[in-house]
Amino acid sequence: MAKRGGFPGGMGGFGGMNMNNLMKQAQKMQADLEKTQADIASKEFESTAGGGAVSVKVSGTKMIKEIKIKKEVVDPEDVEMLEDLILTCINEALRKVDSVTEQQMGKFNIPGLM
Repeated sequence: MAKRGGFPGGMGGFGGMNMNNLMKQAQKMQADLEKTQADIASKEFESTAGGGAVSVKVSGTKMIKEIKIKKEVVDPEDVEMLEDLILTCINEALRKVDSVTEQQMGKFNIPGLM
């Protein structure tokens, strides 16, 4: 009489890996992932533009922490240049966060995560 339902070879399937080992590995990966996320969140990333005329610091969670502007670049006749420097600086700092996040999270190789 043939077996009904279930996995071929019984419940010990998954290529010889039992369910407890699979769960332990998943829990360890989740803990490692959370630690990596916390490490990135605790870092600060800095960028400068205009030869140091504007500097920006952002957190690993992409919160702007600080913007510094040297007095000599504040020209009421050329506000657009200052706006461009600030945008450039912020965007570069955010790209740094993305780059580090991608590098650090890439080691987990989970489809659909990034």
